[in-house]
Amino acid sequence: MKLCVRFASLLLFSGSLLTAQVPVTTYQNDNYRSGLNPLETTLTPANVNVNQFGLQTVFTVQGQVYAQPLYVPNLTINGASHNVVLIATEHDQVYAFDVNTGAQLWRNNLLVSHSSLLVISSVSSSDVNCTDMTPEIGITGTPVIDLPNNTLYLVAKTKETDLITHVTTFYQTLHELDLHTGIDRVIPRRITASTLGIGSGSLAGTQTFDPLIEGQRAALLLHPDGQLMIGWASHCDNGAYHGWLMSFNKGNLANTAVWVDTPNGVEGGFWAGGSGPAADASGSIYAPTGNGTFDVNSGGIDYGDSVLRLNWTADSGFAIADYFTPWDEQTLDNNDTDVAAGGVVLLPDQPGTTYPHLLIQVGKEGTIDLINRDNMGHFNPNNDSQIVQTLPFAIGGVWGGDAFWNNNAYFGGQSDHLKAYAFDPVAQLLSTSPTSASPTGYGYPGPTPTVSANGTTNGIVWTIQADGGHTYSILHAYDATNLNTELYNSEQNSGRDRAGARVKFSVPTIADGHVFVGETGQVGMYGLLN
Repeated sequence: MKLCVRFASLLLFSGSLLTAQVPVTTYQNDNYRSGLNPLETTLTPANVNVNQFGLQTVFTVQGQVYAQPLYVPNLTINGASHNVVLIATEHDQVYAFDVNTGAQLWRNNLLVSHSSLLVISSVSSSDVNCTDMTPEIGITGTPVIDLPNNTLYLVAKTKETDLITHVTTFYQTLHELDLHTGIDRVIPRRITASTLGIGSGSLAGTQTFDPLIEGQRAALLLHPDGQLMIGWASHCDNGAYHGWLMSFNKGNLANTAVWVDTPNGVEGGFWAGGSGPAADASGSIYAPTGNGTFDVNSGGIDYGDSVLRLNWTADSGFAIADYFTPWDEQTLDNNDTDVAAGGVVLLPDQPGTTYPHLLIQVGKEGTIDLINRDNMGHFNPNNDSQIVQTLPFAIGGVWGGDAFWNNNAYFGGQSDHLKAYAFDPVAQLLSTSPTSASPTGYGYPGPTPTVSANGTTNGIVWTIQADGGHTYSILHAYDATNLNTELYNSEQNSGRDRAGARVKFSVPTIADGHVFVGETGQVGMYGLLN
């Protein structure tokens, strides 16, 4: 593997890095999951090209990097200010690296045992009987950072084997790490939960959270009320799983609410290809669910294959406020065509319009739904005319997130090209066909696009191509005003810029002239070479 290289080039522009002020503290940049960094002043369509832009550094880690790398500028560690990339891996490791020097500032190995009679390890693919993620499962959901308190939150999946009894126990654990040191600030919280329900896996009318079966794939959400919102699905649809959603107090990690979307049914996981629940300015929470039981239209309480709006209060926890379920929900369920393969994107608020609060959702079916967040439409068995707009089978299925910038929505479908659709803010509708498309075709699972821009100018759409056609990832950059114009890809000078072994669902992080790419055993950092 390539080790920390090209720091001489970094020194040429390190002065600008020292004044960097653009943190990335959550999946796709914000709680709206917009996929937008609107404050990128270093990278432009004029200088992102193979002659001026390329691989600067490789940060070597243990394990695959499914979680999106996060970034904090001007962070004080050991008495000095550093611009820091935070990396979590499937080997249950968390790292902080200085992006200027490449130095590892701290590392937290969550597999350290404090007893010689207890072995702690990550969970293997064979443990969950699923090869979707191989060879191990540790930290999958993108962590979240509470910047004012310099704290990082994550969920780690582990197993502990007693060397005397040879009994193995599986755990999922919520950690609260100090950004300055990487050390747990409070005692980590073992995640346990139960709720009423008579669906699959229930015992005596109670659903109990199973830390082995449930897969914590969705990105964590830090809610404005100081709550951590965390969602679960499964591994390969195995076992009697459900979509669990929980909240925890960000200070002491106390479990403050538990909710299951199919308590009397089956499945309904919170998948989203790594995307996570979103939250708007009012505190409403939005999350799609996967294939599973849907019976709300007939008086039930199961919300499979739906887009949900939930409220949270300290007194009552989670409560359904509204929902949308596609008319062909039964077909989606039968064919495993999850609504929740893709995450929601909340559009910027548009006060004074007919629909001031909108969201976009795309799942495995590739249908683009534009939904009024204030009146989501519930279920219509004949069609989806009750929502603002639907574009059936517009793109390949989505496994991940979308992006929105300057009244353009960007979608990365599988077996398709990256596509842009224009949003008309007066009519409040998307164009019925793409306004541009990338020359690159993507296989499964398709890319999650991310946009960097300086306000409404210098827009660049970034993707990581991590489909089965390559053993390595490929970083792409396109002109956001015309996706047909590819500005750069990491194979144009493969000897210098080739990325590491691919990781499905990887999402690029762009901040302060850097582009971070999660790979197997490493994170590559790209930027200007001189």
